[in-house]
Amino acid sequence: MLELLDNKGGVMGMSDDKETPERRRERMRQEELKRPSSSIHGSVLSDLVGALGWKGTLLLIILMIIGFFVVSIFVI
Repeated sequence: MLELLDNKGGVMGMSDDKETPERRRERMRQEELKRPSSSIHGSVLSDLVGALGWKGTLLLIILMIIGFFVVSIFVI
């Protein structure tokens, strides 16, 4: 009998070739967790903040505030 390894490291036989709906949902969920930016909940801002860390985010906020004051001084 031909034996294959399943995702959990176990052995499945030829009779287990068809994927059950439960396993399919779990596999799709795991793939979605690997790519969080492709989900509905992902956004550009959260990706940016996650990549910068808290120090980078703080620096970005400070630069935005300073930029706002500089623009408001020269426009008025």
